[in-house]
Amino acid sequence: MKHPIRMRPALWRALPAAALGAVLLSLPARPASAALTLEGAVAMAQRNDPWLEASSYREDALAAQAVAAGSLPDPTVELGFANLPTDTYDFDQEAMTQFKVGIAQTFPRGDTRALSQQRLDVLAGQFPHQRDERRARLAVDVAVTWLEAYRASRSIGLIEQDRELFEHLVDVAESNYASALGSTRQQDLVRAQLELTQLEDRLAVLHQQLDTARARLGEWLWPGGDVGQWQGAARIGTTGQPPTLQLQHPEFFTEAGAVPRQRIARLLDGHPAMLSLERKIEAGAVEVQLARQKYRPQWQVNASYGYREGNPGDGPDWPDLFSIGVGFDLPLFTANRQDREVQSAVAGTEALRTEKMLTLRSLVAGFEAERARLLRLDQRRRLYQGRLLREMESQAEASLNAYTNDDGDFAEVVRSRIAELNARIEALDIDIARLQTIARLNYFFAGNEPGAGREPS
Repeated sequence: MKHPIRMRPALWRALPAAALGAVLLSLPARPASAALTLEGAVAMAQRNDPWLEASSYREDALAAQAVAAGSLPDPTVELGFANLPTDTYDFDQEAMTQFKVGIAQTFPRGDTRALSQQRLDVLAGQFPHQRDERRARLAVDVAVTWLEAYRASRSIGLIEQDRELFEHLVDVAESNYASALGSTRQQDLVRAQLELTQLEDRLAVLHQQLDTARARLGEWLWPGGDVGQWQGAARIGTTGQPPTLQLQHPEFFTEAGAVPRQRIARLLDGHPAMLSLERKIEAGAVEVQLARQKYRPQWQVNASYGYREGNPGDGPDWPDLFSIGVGFDLPLFTANRQDREVQSAVAGTEALRTEKMLTLRSLVAGFEAERARLLRLDQRRRLYQGRLLREMESQAEASLNAYTNDDGDFAEVVRSRIAELNARIEALDIDIARLQTIARLNYFFAGNEPGAGREPS
């Protein structure tokens, strides 16, 4: 006579659903608004990023410097006594003695003022692009970290869902072994207990990953709100289906083959990182013009008024004196100064052009790598969703039915259940890796999506 528990395969087939129901019922009910969604996490990080605020201040600083650079230097005022006699130091002894008041104004070389202002204005124009790039980078970092937390939480749920099943397997193995009925062996009991212990270890690892991901999210989300909004596991929206990320420019992913690099480069040329470098190159070109202004003379206009005391004798009063003049320097020896400064400015601008080329190559290579990863992940996802999960489930059911009918091995039941659990976790990993890849790909489309280039209100 068979053991009564092994006579009921229907009960075994119902165990996964029952375990899932038990886990779901054990979760405390929370309002939907309590969950920190992926979109909410990204928006909170972008809204409370101190770097963006500092960037705005740096832009304001350069804009103020540009106004100052376009202004004339302050005039110079001179006060003094001229030609005092050294024997008596009397102001009215000599006709040449006078009290002088002078003023001098310097005019910078050529178009130095206008070019200096233009250079600073161009440099200030790079900050909006840098902020766009920062927001895109934040969206990637927060999305990847949030999805790591989601993956760990959902994996914990899948294992908890099946842990009750393995506990039942241990109980059945113990019961069959103790009653000496059927074909249950001591190694079956040990194997079932071992698998349960390994599940506990996997849960510990996943809880560690979840805590780490939540802590990393704190870098971006705190102090954007209440600490409890992101610290608790329940604050991350990890229930239900994975979030949906919209892939920008899906036309790049409909082709199985490689996309021409020229086509990718044209798209990425509008990336905020490229636009920021373009502003630096423009400023470098202005700096070359600014260096060339040093070949031109710097002018100075000066004027002075000399007051003289009246004639102490019977003669006519001494008239006051007025002087005016113009001065300028002569840039004659230019080989070691002006020529070198122009050479330095040209070399700096060319270095920026090289940096832009390297940045474009890096962006293109990064895009191609992420595109290839997404295509392969889509291929694996179709395989898992279309065949593998269903086949794993069928195998687990078949091995369980064979065992309940004394036609299978208990170890095979455990192996098939573990394989099914691993397949479901692997399918989840593929989904999360795919979403993380989409988040990284959308970074490359920053500045090319609808509404790009506008500052958030």
